[in-house]
Amino acid sequence: MIGFGAEPDGVICSRAGCRAVADWRIDWRNPKIHTGDRVKTWTACEEHVDFLEAFLEARSFPLERVRLAPVVGS
Repeated sequence: MIGFGAEPDGVICSRAGCRAVADWRIDWRNPKIHTGDRVKTWTACEEHVDFLEAFLEARSFPLERVRLAPVVGS
């Protein structure tokens, strides 16, 4: 849990309401408003990666799914 002023334990899933640690990065763009060099990034946990990818694919947005490297303990 994140308290006031605390840092999260890892990268968090971009799905609304999800606080799970992300395992995936989804790079995407909307070609109607973004040039080829403008890429947006969402992160996703295992549970939501397919949902987020399907959301983007339904809109024909170009995307790339990349597995995030595990975070090495500090």
